[in-house]
Amino acid sequence: MQISTPEAEPLITNTAVVLGLLMTILGLVFYSSNLSNKYIKGFYNIIPPLLLCYFLPGLLNSFNVFDGENSPLTSIGSRYFLPACLILFIINLDLKEMWALRKRAGLMFITGTVGIVLGGPLAVFLTSLVAPQVVGGAGPDEVWRGLGALAGSWIGGSANQVALKEILKPSPNLFSSIIAVDVFVAYIWMAFLLYGAGKVAKFNAFFKADDDDVEQLKERMDAKSKANSKIPDTKDLILMIAIAFGGTGLATFISEPLAAFMKTNYPQLESFSLTSDFFWIILFATIIGIAISFTPAKKLEYAGASKVGSVFLYVLITTIGMQMDILAILSNPGLFVVGMIWMSFHALLLLIVGKIFKVPFFYFAVGSMANVGGVASASVTSAAFHPSLISVGVILAVFGYAIGTYAGWLTAVLMQLVSPI
Repeated sequence: MQISTPEAEPLITNTAVVLGLLMTILGLVFYSSNLSNKYIKGFYNIIPPLLLCYFLPGLLNSFNVFDGENSPLTSIGSRYFLPACLILFIINLDLKEMWALRKRAGLMFITGTVGIVLGGPLAVFLTSLVAPQVVGGAGPDEVWRGLGALAGSWIGGSANQVALKEILKPSPNLFSSIIAVDVFVAYIWMAFLLYGAGKVAKFNAFFKADDDDVEQLKERMDAKSKANSKIPDTKDLILMIAIAFGGTGLATFISEPLAAFMKTNYPQLESFSLTSDFFWIILFATIIGIAISFTPAKKLEYAGASKVGSVFLYVLITTIGMQMDILAILSNPGLFVVGMIWMSFHALLLLIVGKIFKVPFFYFAVGSMANVGGVASASVTSAAFHPSLISVGVILAVFGYAIGTYAGWLTAVLMQLVSPI
């Protein structure tokens, strides 16, 4: 008879100490990533800070420094910080400006979204014909669950990715692999777009595009930013926190009885995640954020609401990272191929639409990155064309945050339908 031995106790079991360690990691990553040393800059050009915020806590978990999977910090991050950061991102939603950009920037953004929604199921289907084991699995290891979380990242950003992780519940091992695919594929694509920013005249010639409206957009956005930006005071910061966590509390208050009602009366909807209280929390947090964007509270963005939201997001990312098993990345390398097929379809669809409608390369690039990576990636890509265009990337990316969880959920459902049984 085989006698099972209990797992060794983690080195650190005190939650306060674990939190302090995670925040120290976060501080060191951001401090070092802003140093001017050429070797450090070269390192971060290859390994983005976001990846380290996932993987350094994952390393500590893998080597049993702490028990990330059973830590209360993980639920605190997903239940409190995730809806809070979504609200702060979405209150900056400017539907009037979105409408003004609809003809070309909006067209490319929607094209990029459609490319992700359809490209995911297509990649799963094509892979299943050749190597069904790559996109198969059972229970929490069903690959479509992890790829659904990846769809959230590629139609909004990390907050949407984490929301779908909580809704679809892929295993920690599968999610670890998905993070690696996300970073590898998305940053290769982003590198190409940044290269294109330096060759914009040639790309515009290929698309036969007139970019006069891009020049006018530069001037308009620059004037708007200078007229409204301000240094935040204590009142501003308190209001941001009140709106973020007050909205989170309200969303939770509405969602829990609604999820219980759905679970009792419509249990068949579990396969669509509609019995999950977390699904409804994210839905109502998004609605609250959109509603607030029509009030004077949206001016908090000029005092840095999205920056506070980014702080919440990175704290959340470290609590997600602490659940990861780094060695799980090697368990299914075929997922990298799925990711490349998926992103290639996204790029091809953008290329076809851009060529047909003679869209300037700026709209091509920012429309893609507002989907793939969210505010951070869209801002970096926009800045590569001109600093005053950053706000265009932010506007599109905020819209991505608003729809990313639901478009990603739809993508996951479609991938589930074409996954091998």
